[in-house]
Amino acid sequence: MKYILVTGGVISGIGKGIIASSVGTILKSCGLHVTAIKIDPYINIDAGTFSPYEHGEVFVLDDGGEVDLDLGNYERFLDIRLIRDNNITTGKIYQSVINKERKGDYLGKTVQVVPHITDAIQEWVMKQATISVDEDGVEPQVCVIELGGTVGDIESMPFIEAFRQFQFKVKRENFCNIHVSLIPQPNTTGEQKTKPTQNSVRELRGLGLSADLIVCRCTTPLETSVKEKISMFCHVEPTQVICVHDVSSIYRVPLLLEDQGVVRYLCERLNLPIEMRPRKMLTKWKEMADRSDRLLEHVSIALVGKYTKLADSYTSVIKALEHSALAINHKLEVKYIDSADLETTTLQDDPVKYHEAWQKLCSAHGVLVPGGFGARGTEGKMEAISWARKQNKPFLGVCLGMQLAVSAEDTVIDMPEHNPGQMGGTMRLGKRRTIFSSSTSVLRKLYGDVEYVDERHRHRFEVNPELKHHFEQKGLQFVGQDVEGERMEVIELEDHCYFVGVQYHPEFTSRPIKPSPPYFGLLLASAGKLQSYLAKGCRLSPR
Repeated sequence: MKYILVTGGVISGIGKGIIASSVGTILKSCGLHVTAIKIDPYINIDAGTFSPYEHGEVFVLDDGGEVDLDLGNYERFLDIRLIRDNNITTGKIYQSVINKERKGDYLGKTVQVVPHITDAIQEWVMKQATISVDEDGVEPQVCVIELGGTVGDIESMPFIEAFRQFQFKVKRENFCNIHVSLIPQPNTTGEQKTKPTQNSVRELRGLGLSADLIVCRCTTPLETSVKEKISMFCHVEPTQVICVHDVSSIYRVPLLLEDQGVVRYLCERLNLPIEMRPRKMLTKWKEMADRSDRLLEHVSIALVGKYTKLADSYTSVIKALEHSALAINHKLEVKYIDSADLETTTLQDDPVKYHEAWQKLCSAHGVLVPGGFGARGTEGKMEAISWARKQNKPFLGVCLGMQLAVSAEDTVIDMPEHNPGQMGGTMRLGKRRTIFSSSTSVLRKLYGDVEYVDERHRHRFEVNPELKHHFEQKGLQFVGQDVEGERMEVIELEDHCYFVGVQYHPEFTSRPIKPSPPYFGLLLASAGKLQSYLAKGCRLSPR
């Protein structure tokens, strides 16, 4: 097994997740089986109880694991299926060590950070790296490990120490470190500064890890002199300094790494069993990146939610919209609308904000109401849904968005298995089956006329099944239920261009080359192409 550790310096949120995913992508395109692990040094057991403003959205895996959004990047880039143990947190490590200590596994020894916590980290990584993440069940050959946060943080120290030991345990030819750092370019002088990177690499070396590749994040391509300076002060060859400047689309990042010889370097450094041949998978990425740069027609979607100040709160939703827009050759414009701004209280408090929000909503081609928690902003979401319904505007409601679309008295009830005393992990989570009960359903056709779909859930409440007939009289059809037929999973409105609500979160399984059908339907309808697409037996006209 080959291990590639990705660390970050200078600032957090520098793009380690995209770099780790891209490294995995170019290795996978060489025919290797790749898996990925994300380490989050916070003490929370998982990401389930976070507000999206903390670390962005909470991503849900097949097994119901609530994890960091970087695991979503790995799944999308590498087209793999991960499980909750692919996300390691300080909380999980300490919990497992404390449980062992209570059982008496340490035989009266003093339990310490070194060796007990560091050993637990190494064992977890080695065990998880062998678990297959592909459909074919083959054991991975390469494991990309991303260490969250910034080198030098107190909380990530045990992990750095664990990997310092680990590099000797697994031998040099099986372990390498990619350090992602920032090259700031102050506006006053406009020159690229290397000092933060020098300090960051020096700190990493002081902790016992030396960077094999230094990936420099910068706004414009690195100048040769800057590259040479980094090479001189950071103890690496100039070829080991990789520039990743800001690009038009993240699909370009794997291509950037490939162009700078990252595969060639990793092959030599880790003795990877691949021959250098033209790689088909990367051609797909290049084609996608080129296509997304050439798009001329626009389609705009109003995203009505309550976490709109931070785009990361809706990462998977935005990605699902982008995948769908790319599939129909349109450039996507997302109009973020804070649902509270659509409410009548805002009209009194801040009329300008209220009218601006409604203007944004009215000028969009389609409306999306994503999932959310809590009562704040629900009234505004219901206003937007009601408007889309009356104006015959394409609408997709996800999770809470679907519940609000059917909202009336006693519509939404607590789930039978929900435990109100606990907050963490008490929702209906993970992959569940939805069975289509109607053969004429638009969504069923978009899924390829299947009888059922398996999608990921994350909700605490659901639509009251006893009110099903009450809604069906009003033209709202429940076209999909769970296996027992007790839970309402999919709704569609008759005589409307596209009015769909789903209880699950289809965005979590959307892929660049296979967009998620509910989102794809929304984009088709917003671009005025849904009817012709359905008429052609769900085939797009040739590009």
